[in-house]
Amino acid sequence: MEALALERKAEQNRELKERILQLKKERNAIILAHYYQRDEIQEIADFRGDSFLLAQKAASTDAEVIVFCGVHFMGESAKILAPNKTVIIPDERAGCPMADMVNVDGLRALKKQHPNAKVVAYINTSADVKSETDICCTSANAIKVIESVDAEEIIWVPDKNLGDYVSKFTNKKMIIWEGYCNTHDMLTVKDVEEMKAQHPNAQFVVHPECRPEVVKLGDFVGSTTAIIKYCRESDCQEFIVGTEDGTGYQLRMDSPNKTFHFATKYLVCPNMKVNNLKKVVKCLETMSPQIYVPPQVADKARASLERMLQVK
Repeated sequence: MEALALERKAEQNRELKERILQLKKERNAIILAHYYQRDEIQEIADFRGDSFLLAQKAASTDAEVIVFCGVHFMGESAKILAPNKTVIIPDERAGCPMADMVNVDGLRALKKQHPNAKVVAYINTSADVKSETDICCTSANAIKVIESVDAEEIIWVPDKNLGDYVSKFTNKKMIIWEGYCNTHDMLTVKDVEEMKAQHPNAQFVVHPECRPEVVKLGDFVGSTTAIIKYCRESDCQEFIVGTEDGTGYQLRMDSPNKTFHFATKYLVCPNMKVNNLKKVVKCLETMSPQIYVPPQVADKARASLERMLQVK
Protein backbone atom coordinates (compact mmCIF):
# COMPACT_ATOMS: atom_id res chain seq x y z
CA MET A 1 0.00 0.00 0.00
CA GLU A 2 2.75 2.42 1.01
CA ALA A 3 4.71 1.77 -2.18
CA LEU A 4 1.59 2.45 -4.23
CA ALA A 5 0.93 5.72 -2.38
CA LEU A 6 4.54 6.86 -2.94
CA GLU A 7 4.29 5.97 -6.63
CA ARG A 8 1.06 7.95 -6.94
CA LYS A 9 2.63 10.94 -5.19
CA ALA A 10 5.69 10.80 -7.47
CA GLU A 11 3.42 10.70 -10.55
CA GLN A 12 1.39 13.64 -9.23
CA ASN A 13 4.62 15.60 -8.59
CA ARG A 14 5.79 14.90 -12.15
CA GLU A 15 2.53 16.28 -13.54
CA LEU A 16 2.71 19.35 -11.30
CA LYS A 17 6.31 20.03 -12.35
CA GLU A 18 5.37 19.81 -16.05
CA ARG A 19 2.51 22.24 -15.46
CA ILE A 20 4.87 24.63 -13.63
CA LEU A 21 7.35 24.56 -16.54
CA GLN A 22 4.53 25.35 -18.97
CA LEU A 23 3.18 28.21 -16.82
CA LYS A 24 6.67 29.65 -16.32
CA LYS A 25 7.08 29.96 -20.08
CA GLU A 26 3.63 31.50 -20.53
CA ARG A 27 4.16 34.04 -17.75
CA ASN A 28 7.86 34.78 -18.37
CA ALA A 29 8.42 33.84 -14.72
CA ILE A 30 11.34 32.66 -12.63
CA ILE A 31 11.13 30.70 -9.41
CA LEU A 32 13.34 31.70 -6.50
CA ALA A 33 13.52 29.22 -3.62
CA HIS A 34 15.13 29.64 -0.23
CA TYR A 35 17.38 26.84 1.04
CA TYR A 36 14.80 26.08 3.76
CA GLN A 37 12.05 25.10 1.29
CA ARG A 38 10.86 21.53 0.77
CA ASP A 39 13.04 19.42 -1.57
CA GLU A 40 10.32 19.32 -4.25
CA ILE A 41 10.28 23.15 -4.38
CA GLN A 42 14.07 23.43 -4.52
CA GLU A 43 14.09 20.94 -7.41
CA ILE A 44 11.96 23.23 -9.64
CA ALA A 45 13.67 26.50 -8.70
CA ASP A 46 15.65 28.54 -11.21
CA PHE A 47 17.73 29.79 -8.30
CA ARG A 48 18.21 28.38 -4.82
CA GLY A 49 19.87 30.51 -2.21
CA ASP A 50 19.83 32.40 1.04
CA SER A 51 17.92 35.66 1.41
CA PHE A 52 20.91 37.73 0.21
CA LEU A 53 21.50 35.82 -3.04
CA LEU A 54 17.78 35.74 -3.82
CA ALA A 55 17.48 39.49 -3.22
CA GLN A 56 20.30 40.01 -5.74
CA LYS A 57 18.63 37.69 -8.27
CA ALA A 58 15.32 39.55 -7.88
CA ALA A 59 17.08 42.85 -8.54
CA SER A 60 18.81 41.60 -11.70
CA THR A 61 16.34 39.26 -13.42
CA ASP A 62 14.84 39.93 -16.87
CA ALA A 63 11.74 37.89 -16.04
CA GLU A 64 8.44 39.74 -15.70
CA VAL A 65 7.17 37.57 -12.86
CA ILE A 66 9.02 36.41 -9.74
CA VAL A 67 7.59 33.44 -7.85
CA PHE A 68 9.18 33.70 -4.43
CA CYS A 69 9.18 30.45 -2.49
CA GLY A 70 10.17 31.62 0.95
CA VAL A 71 8.49 33.72 3.61
CA HIS A 72 6.66 37.01 3.27
CA PHE A 73 9.52 39.44 4.07
CA MET A 74 11.60 37.83 1.29
CA GLY A 75 8.85 38.45 -1.24
CA GLU A 76 8.69 42.06 -0.01
CA SER A 77 12.46 42.48 -0.49
CA ALA A 78 12.13 41.17 -4.05
CA LYS A 79 9.28 43.59 -4.78
CA ILE A 80 11.19 46.52 -3.27
CA LEU A 81 14.28 45.80 -5.40
CA ALA A 82 12.24 45.01 -8.52
CA PRO A 83 9.23 47.36 -8.27
CA ASN A 84 8.23 46.88 -11.92
CA LYS A 85 8.03 43.09 -11.62
CA THR A 86 5.04 41.10 -10.45
CA VAL A 87 6.07 39.21 -7.30
CA ILE A 88 3.84 36.34 -6.21
CA ILE A 89 4.19 33.90 -3.33
CA PRO A 90 2.60 30.45 -3.13
CA ASP A 91 1.10 31.03 0.33
CA GLU A 92 0.79 34.45 1.93
CA ARG A 93 0.52 32.86 5.39
CA ALA A 94 4.25 32.05 5.17
CA GLY A 95 5.34 34.62 7.73
CA CYS A 96 8.44 34.92 9.91
CA PRO A 97 7.89 35.03 13.69
CA MET A 98 11.29 36.72 14.16
CA ALA A 99 10.41 39.47 11.67
CA ASP A 100 7.17 39.99 13.61
CA MET A 101 9.12 40.54 16.86
CA VAL A 102 10.15 44.06 15.84
CA ASN A 103 7.69 46.83 14.99
CA VAL A 104 8.02 50.38 13.67
CA ASP A 105 6.78 52.11 16.85
CA GLY A 106 9.23 50.24 19.07
CA LEU A 107 12.10 50.94 16.69
CA ARG A 108 11.26 54.66 16.49
CA ALA A 109 11.22 54.85 20.30
CA LEU A 110 14.65 53.19 20.46
CA LYS A 111 16.04 55.59 17.83
CA LYS A 112 14.87 58.53 20.00
CA GLN A 113 16.74 57.10 22.98
CA HIS A 114 19.93 56.72 20.91
CA PRO A 115 19.98 59.69 18.50
CA ASN A 116 23.60 59.09 17.41
CA ALA A 117 23.07 55.43 16.56
CA LYS A 118 22.57 54.03 13.07
CA VAL A 119 20.09 51.20 12.58
CA VAL A 120 21.28 47.95 11.01
CA ALA A 121 18.35 45.65 10.27
CA TYR A 122 18.69 41.98 9.53
CA ILE A 123 16.99 41.27 6.20
CA ASN A 124 14.52 39.14 8.20
CA THR A 125 12.29 42.17 8.83
CA SER A 126 9.14 43.65 7.31
CA ALA A 127 9.23 46.37 4.65
CA ASP A 128 7.89 48.82 7.26
CA VAL A 129 10.83 48.15 9.58
CA LYS A 130 13.33 48.30 6.69
CA SER A 131 11.96 51.76 5.85
CA GLU A 132 13.05 52.93 9.33
CA THR A 133 16.60 51.60 9.04
CA ASP A 134 19.88 52.93 7.67
CA ILE A 135 21.10 49.69 6.12
CA CYS A 136 20.08 46.04 5.91
CA CYS A 137 22.30 42.99 6.26
CA THR A 138 22.16 39.20 6.13
CA SER A 139 23.95 36.67 8.29
CA ALA A 140 26.46 36.34 5.45
CA ASN A 141 27.51 40.01 5.39
CA ALA A 142 26.49 41.38 8.83
CA ILE A 143 30.03 42.05 10.08
CA LYS A 144 31.05 43.84 6.86
CA VAL A 145 27.87 45.92 6.95
CA ILE A 146 28.37 47.02 10.57
CA GLU A 147 31.98 47.99 9.85
CA SER A 148 30.83 49.99 6.79
CA VAL A 149 28.47 52.18 8.84
CA ASP A 150 29.73 55.63 9.81
CA ALA A 151 28.66 55.50 13.48
CA GLU A 152 30.07 54.18 16.74
CA GLU A 153 26.66 53.08 18.01
CA ILE A 154 24.54 50.49 16.22
CA ILE A 155 20.91 49.66 16.89
CA TRP A 156 20.59 46.05 15.80
CA VAL A 157 17.22 44.46 14.98
CA PRO A 158 15.71 41.93 15.46
CA ASP A 159 17.83 38.82 16.18
CA LYS A 160 19.63 38.92 19.53
CA ASN A 161 21.57 35.69 18.85
CA LEU A 162 23.04 36.92 15.56
CA GLY A 163 23.55 40.33 17.22
CA ASP A 164 25.53 38.69 20.03
CA TYR A 165 27.66 36.82 17.49
CA VAL A 166 28.50 39.84 15.31
CA SER A 167 29.17 42.05 18.36
CA LYS A 168 32.29 39.93 18.99
CA PHE A 169 33.78 41.13 15.69
CA THR A 170 33.34 44.87 16.14
CA ASN A 171 34.37 47.55 18.63
CA LYS A 172 31.15 49.45 18.01
CA LYS A 173 28.54 49.67 20.74
CA MET A 174 25.67 47.35 19.85
CA ILE A 175 22.16 48.05 21.13
CA ILE A 176 20.52 44.69 20.51
CA TRP A 177 16.79 44.06 20.07
CA GLU A 178 15.32 41.04 21.90
CA GLY A 179 14.08 38.99 18.91
CA TYR A 180 15.07 35.50 17.86
CA CYS A 181 14.38 32.76 15.30
CA ASN A 182 12.04 30.20 16.88
CA THR A 183 13.61 27.35 14.92
CA HIS A 184 17.30 28.08 15.51
CA ASP A 185 16.73 29.16 19.12
CA MET A 186 15.30 25.70 19.95
CA LEU A 187 18.68 24.02 19.55
CA THR A 188 20.31 23.37 22.94
CA VAL A 189 23.80 22.46 24.15
CA LYS A 190 22.36 19.12 25.31
CA ASP A 191 21.10 18.34 21.78
CA VAL A 192 24.54 19.04 20.31
CA GLU A 193 26.43 17.11 22.98
CA GLU A 194 24.19 14.07 22.48
CA MET A 195 24.80 14.16 18.73
CA LYS A 196 28.55 14.58 19.22
CA ALA A 197 28.56 11.51 21.48
CA GLN A 198 26.75 9.51 18.77
CA HIS A 199 28.95 10.82 15.93
CA PRO A 200 32.42 11.50 17.42
CA ASN A 201 34.08 12.00 13.99
CA ALA A 202 31.57 14.61 12.82
CA GLN A 203 32.24 18.34 12.75
CA PHE A 204 29.53 20.65 14.10
CA VAL A 205 28.56 23.43 11.66
CA VAL A 206 26.19 26.03 13.11
CA HIS A 207 24.20 29.11 12.10
CA PRO A 208 24.75 32.24 14.25
CA GLU A 209 20.97 32.53 14.77
CA CYS A 210 21.42 29.73 17.32
CA ARG A 211 21.95 30.56 21.00
CA PRO A 212 25.43 31.88 21.94
CA GLU A 213 26.26 28.83 24.07
CA VAL A 214 25.41 26.56 21.11
CA VAL A 215 27.38 28.70 18.63
CA LYS A 216 30.42 28.38 20.92
CA LEU A 217 30.45 24.62 20.26
CA GLY A 218 30.73 25.09 16.48
CA ASP A 219 33.70 23.83 14.49
CA PHE A 220 32.40 26.25 11.88
CA VAL A 221 29.96 29.15 12.31
CA GLY A 222 28.34 30.82 9.32
CA SER A 223 25.32 31.69 7.22
CA THR A 224 23.42 28.94 5.41
CA THR A 225 25.43 29.59 2.24
CA ALA A 226 28.71 29.61 4.18
CA ILE A 227 27.81 26.30 5.88
CA ILE A 228 27.04 24.69 2.51
CA LYS A 229 30.35 25.97 1.04
CA TYR A 230 32.35 24.87 4.09
CA CYS A 231 30.91 21.34 4.00
CA ARG A 232 31.53 21.08 0.25
CA GLU A 233 35.17 22.15 0.54
CA SER A 234 36.06 20.45 3.83
CA ASP A 235 38.08 17.22 4.00
CA CYS A 236 35.77 16.07 6.79
CA GLN A 237 33.28 13.39 5.68
CA GLU A 238 30.65 13.76 8.41
CA PHE A 239 28.80 16.76 9.82
CA ILE A 240 26.32 17.63 12.52
CA VAL A 241 24.27 20.50 11.10
CA GLY A 242 22.89 23.32 13.26
CA THR A 243 20.52 25.06 10.86
CA GLU A 244 17.12 24.49 9.25
CA ASP A 245 16.71 21.01 7.76
CA GLY A 246 15.79 22.20 4.24
CA THR A 247 19.52 22.94 3.85
CA GLY A 248 19.99 19.18 3.59
CA TYR A 249 18.86 19.27 -0.06
CA GLN A 250 21.78 21.46 -1.18
CA LEU A 251 24.24 19.76 1.17
CA ARG A 252 23.43 16.34 -0.34
CA MET A 253 23.51 17.74 -3.90
CA ASP A 254 26.96 19.30 -3.38
CA SER A 255 28.47 16.50 -1.29
CA PRO A 256 26.71 13.21 -2.14
CA ASN A 257 29.47 11.14 -0.54
CA LYS A 258 29.38 12.95 2.80
CA THR A 259 27.08 12.26 5.75
CA PHE A 260 24.90 14.91 7.39
CA HIS A 261 23.06 14.63 10.71
CA PHE A 262 20.79 17.46 11.79
CA ALA A 263 21.48 18.42 15.39
CA THR A 264 17.84 17.84 16.35
CA LYS A 265 14.73 16.74 14.47
CA TYR A 266 13.09 20.04 15.44
CA LEU A 267 15.21 22.19 13.10
CA VAL A 268 12.19 22.70 10.85
CA CYS A 269 10.69 26.10 10.06
CA PRO A 270 6.92 25.50 9.73
CA ASN A 271 6.49 28.76 7.80
CA MET A 272 9.07 27.80 5.17
CA LYS A 273 7.38 24.43 4.72
CA VAL A 274 3.86 25.71 3.93
CA ASN A 275 4.74 26.07 0.25
CA ASN A 276 4.26 23.05 -2.02
CA LEU A 277 4.03 22.27 -5.76
CA LYS A 278 0.23 22.57 -5.87
CA LYS A 279 0.43 26.08 -4.41
CA VAL A 280 3.15 27.06 -6.92
CA VAL A 281 0.88 25.94 -9.77
CA LYS A 282 -2.09 27.80 -8.32
CA CYS A 283 -0.20 31.05 -7.79
CA LEU A 284 1.10 30.96 -11.38
CA GLU A 285 -2.38 30.19 -12.73
CA THR A 286 -4.12 32.93 -10.74
CA MET A 287 -1.14 35.32 -10.50
CA SER A 288 -1.91 35.68 -6.80
CA PRO A 289 -1.28 36.28 -3.96
CA GLN A 290 0.77 39.26 -5.15
CA ILE A 291 3.17 41.15 -2.90
CA TYR A 292 2.35 44.82 -2.56
CA VAL A 293 4.51 47.38 -0.77
CA PRO A 294 3.21 51.00 -0.56
CA PRO A 295 5.49 53.26 -2.66
CA GLN A 296 6.52 55.56 0.22
CA VAL A 297 7.55 52.52 2.32
CA ALA A 298 9.23 50.82 -0.64
CA ASP A 299 11.35 53.89 -1.51
CA LYS A 300 12.79 54.17 1.99
CA ALA A 301 13.27 50.41 2.37
CA ARG A 302 14.93 50.22 -1.06
CA ALA A 303 17.59 52.69 0.05
CA SER A 304 18.59 50.46 3.00
CA LEU A 305 18.62 47.30 0.83
CA GLU A 306 20.63 48.99 -1.94
CA ARG A 307 23.18 50.24 0.61
CA MET A 308 23.59 46.63 1.70
CA LEU A 309 24.08 45.44 -1.89
CA GLN A 310 26.86 48.04 -2.32
CA VAL A 311 28.91 46.74 0.63
CA LYS A 312 31.78 44.70 -0.73
